[in-house]
Amino acid sequence: MTDTPPECTHWIGADRRYCRALERLRPYLQGLRCPDHTPAALQGKPEPPPGPGMPAGAWSTPSPQGASALFDQRAVASGKRRAAAHTYRAARDAVRAASTRTDTP
Repeated sequence: MTDTPPECTHWIGADRRYCRALERLRPYLQGLRCPDHTPAALQGKPEPPPGPGMPAGAWSTPSPQGASALFDQRAVASGKRRAAAHTYRAARDAVRAASTRTDTP
C-alpha cells in the first residue's frame, strides 16, 4: 500500500479535475482544503479567525448516570413521558423530595 501525501480534495468542475494542492491544507467537513478552496473562499467571504476549537474531551465525556435518572424522573413527573400511574406518583414524589433537599440549607 502506498502512502500518498495529503492534498486538497476540491473538485474544479470547469477543468474536470481535483485541485490536489499539497501545502497549507486545513481539514473541513468536505475534506482537506487549500486556502483557495475553503468554504469561506468559495463564497467570497474572509476567513474566520482561528479559535481554540473544541475541548479535547468534548465528545468523549460520559454523562453521570444519576443526572440522567433525575431527568427521567422529572419527565415522568411532569407528564411529558408516559408511565404507569404508580410510576408517575413515585417519580413525582422523588422529584419533590429532591427539590426540598436542595432548597433547605
